[in-house]
Amino acid sequence: MKRSTKILSIALAALTTSVGCVGQGFAQAGKEIVAEPGMEVEYKGTLSILTKFGLQQLSPYFVNVAKEYEKLHPDVKVELIQESDDSVKGKTKALVASNSLPDIYFTWTGSWGGNFVRGKRAVDLSRIIGPDTEWGKTFAPAAVSAFQYNGKYYGIPLYLDAKFMGYNKTMFADLGLSEPKNFDELLQSCDALRKAGKTPVSFGNKEGWPAVHFAGQLLAYNVPQATLEKDFDPKTAEYSDPGYVEALKQLKELIDRCTDGAATNGTSYASAQQAFSNAQSAMYYQEIIEFDQSAMPDSALKPSEFGFFVLPVPEGSKGDPKAIEGAPEGYMINSASRNIPLAIDFMKFVTSPENARVLSAPPYGQPSATIEGVAPDKMNPAVVGGLKEIASASYLMPWLDTANPPRVAAAWLSGLQALIGGSLTPEELVEKVKDAAAAAR
Repeated sequence: MKRSTKILSIALAALTTSVGCVGQGFAQAGKEIVAEPGMEVEYKGTLSILTKFGLQQLSPYFVNVAKEYEKLHPDVKVELIQESDDSVKGKTKALVASNSLPDIYFTWTGSWGGNFVRGKRAVDLSRIIGPDTEWGKTFAPAAVSAFQYNGKYYGIPLYLDAKFMGYNKTMFADLGLSEPKNFDELLQSCDALRKAGKTPVSFGNKEGWPAVHFAGQLLAYNVPQATLEKDFDPKTAEYSDPGYVEALKQLKELIDRCTDGAATNGTSYASAQQAFSNAQSAMYYQEIIEFDQSAMPDSALKPSEFGFFVLPVPEGSKGDPKAIEGAPEGYMINSASRNIPLAIDFMKFVTSPENARVLSAPPYGQPSATIEGVAPDKMNPAVVGGLKEIASASYLMPWLDTANPPRVAAAWLSGLQALIGGSLTPEELVEKVKDAAAAAR
């Protein structure tokens, strides 16, 4: 789940306003389309797909699935547009602006996906993938409900995602450290690591969104869920709960004591991940979908040395101690597609138990949202353990930059960079977000 402020804001704004001329074989957007059960599938023609699997390690998944589908249906040609976590935002913006979204396209949940729905660019799949449908029952219920808007279901969940603190077991053991049981113990571990000449947490916030993940988890611990969700909507947002300021104070202390501080605004997320994989840092806050990329047989950090824990709960926090920052991610069907039944059939193939088990296992390590797609004996044990943590979580705190509308998301992103850089206080950042919510009403 990776974003950038400017592109995200422009892209989401375009989603609800761009209904320009027909382009690249797509009909004009703007008409509500409802998929019906039993639609006849015509197995011929070209099917275009925008994925978020552009990284070298991930790209073969959709390539292989597409080849298998084409073997089954020789008159079908699958065209893939494979983008990375960051580049998919720019590509989405360009495709929306030219009214050329492919038949199937990647989406996050929250406000990001909601804009496709409001722009009538997503097919209503309620009768196909709703929780009581045959296909819907094959997914984890929470994954399906995450793509629910106004009582209808628009998204096809592909995998589950959440944030955990990965750590180097060997480095911890050498210093006599154990997994911290609370937030203060985490900070104390950082102090011990730094004293020993180690980088406690590798962190890169050049893109702006990585700080959102730390902030989101701490907000879930400090602000009640009902208040958070009320504040996600500019019409009801108040941002008056003292937990906001408290969470941001905790974030600033974590950044100052555990990372390179203000310098992290000039460090990329990828380089921070690489530092952890190279055993140059003791910890790295990462998504479960990155577990297999952080520790590999040929990396300095070996799979046997990789451990993880949920970011510890600060003592006295007023929110939900069992909440985890995360959200499923998936795909939508373009309402302007000329072959919606074929697009749905392809996604049923992608999310079949057989293909889902391949997705969940190394080298991909993307824990499938398909219930039968989790085969523990073929998966990284750390991924299996992370899924258990997700299953036991009381609440998945959505990413702040997709849960909120573009103006508010941008305020969080730029404000957190300023907080880390020292030019904004926690109180000033909350006011900035509050003003953005008021302007978005």
